[in-house]
Amino acid sequence: MAAVGVSANRLEILQIANAVAQEKSIDKRIVLDAMEEAIQKAARSRYGLEHDIRAEINPDTGETRLWRVQTVVETVDNSVTQLSLEDARAIAAEAEIGNELRDELPPFEFGRVAAQTAKQVITQKVRDAERERQYADFKDRVGEIVSGVVKRVEYGHVIVDLGRSEGVIRRNDGMPREAFNTGDRVRAYLYKVVRETKGPQIFLSRAHPSFMIALFAQEVPEVYEGVIEIKACARDPGSRAKIGVYSHDNSIDPVGACVGMRGARVQAVVSELGGEKIDIIPWSPDDATFIVNALQPAEVSKVVIDEDEGRVEVVVEESQFPLAIGRRGQNVRLASQLTGWQIDLTTEAADSERRQREFRERTDLFVRALDADETLAQLLASEGFETVEEIAYVEIDSLSVIEGFDEEVASELQERAREYLERLTAEQDARRRELGVTDEVAFMDGVTSAMAVKFGENGVKTIDDLAGLVPDDLVGWKEPGPDGKPKFQPGLLAKGEMTREDAELFILKARVIAGWVEPKALEDALAVRAAALDAEEAELNASGQAEDIRARGEGLFNLRGPDDAGNSGS
Repeated sequence: MAAVGVSANRLEILQIANAVAQEKSIDKRIVLDAMEEAIQKAARSRYGLEHDIRAEINPDTGETRLWRVQTVVETVDNSVTQLSLEDARAIAAEAEIGNELRDELPPFEFGRVAAQTAKQVITQKVRDAERERQYADFKDRVGEIVSGVVKRVEYGHVIVDLGRSEGVIRRNDGMPREAFNTGDRVRAYLYKVVRETKGPQIFLSRAHPSFMIALFAQEVPEVYEGVIEIKACARDPGSRAKIGVYSHDNSIDPVGACVGMRGARVQAVVSELGGEKIDIIPWSPDDATFIVNALQPAEVSKVVIDEDEGRVEVVVEESQFPLAIGRRGQNVRLASQLTGWQIDLTTEAADSERRQREFRERTDLFVRALDADETLAQLLASEGFETVEEIAYVEIDSLSVIEGFDEEVASELQERAREYLERLTAEQDARRRELGVTDEVAFMDGVTSAMAVKFGENGVKTIDDLAGLVPDDLVGWKEPGPDGKPKFQPGLLAKGEMTREDAELFILKARVIAGWVEPKALEDALAVRAAALDAEEAELNASGQAEDIRARGEGLFNLRGPDDAGNSGS
């Protein structure tokens, strides 16, 4: 009878392990390991917590065995779990340092407390394994659309039953005016899986831009196959969206393919999104063209891109302005998100007024600087001259060819321009001395008199002050504005006065002169810059453009290198 009882217990152990493994979709070995740990814990409670007790369940027969384990050591610190080599060899002649000697223990009956403890251990281990399995199942599905059934709605958050796990559509991940009831089937975009102590948190979204991209991939075979690529997507969930599409096959129209026959493909996506209107825009590698396309249905007159600030000024006719803005600014906002540019809309009238103002300012500057009458100054401004420096140092032929000018007039204008610049430089040099800017700073390559004054007005007076700057201090930086959009914060220098790459090298050279870094650091930086310019020049594969690259590589100043660092102020 005893033998029958033992067999039944063994069989029961295996049946329990199999049932739990199947129910929780975890490996049977994990369940057996949890049982072994529970038995070990109960055995230590019976024989003493100080003992090292091991349990083993045979996965084929269900037989359970217990051992007390002692490790053979050179010096015994704990006589319960350790044995000296001499004592070990008295038990097993072949024992060596590091071996483990096992002493089999008799089976025992679990008491109520031990059984409860074992149950808790097994439950916790199985739960941990289940959570790990859930995390492993879903972590590789990020970026996919998943389907589930609404389990409950809590404070606007929708809990979705995904079968063997639960996901959540948080309030801000749902679409406005979209309500779900328990039992509703829902599709959503899985965008994040987080491992937490209570189990993996699976975050779903119906408002994410990538949800729309994934829906198009399901409805449009060309998108799924990669022939058509959705380059960008911007959404105002539940209201309107814009997507930028590009075809890698010139014979396929990306917009037409996404719309489908009689709009069937796009309508399927619109239906899933509750009637959200979708503008399908042809993507272009040319930023100006893409911006014009993105502002559809408005017609654009002119686009002026400011790469330094990441802004673009778009000029439209007065009648097109409301269309370009859209309802509550929706059209321009989505176009800005789609293109990645901050778009400033203006009318042709406002643009004309601004250009006239700038024209008057240039005219007034030329009247003062060249001691010229207004008509001549206006003529220079209308020919595209913007600064006195351009007039002073441009090829004389560029001036003499202007209608009404000859070489004598051109030479006189250049002479007056140079005299004005000399006077201005002298005034600025006196001002920078007054501010305490050292000659070492003022005579560095690339530093103009105006720069030196600006440095002094902002507390940069010595070479150490200059070496302590970062490129952002010189050329400016972007940071989120009150509306959340990136806003350009000006640096010490005027926009375009120095590139960021030049600013990095400029500050590095100051640090070499100040003795903060070794000259080799500048040599290495110059070599990297030269290699980058060579690679860009080779890629352009056009002589005219390549010459521009080489000119840009020279920078706004001559970075002569560390050998001349000590003489830069001479």
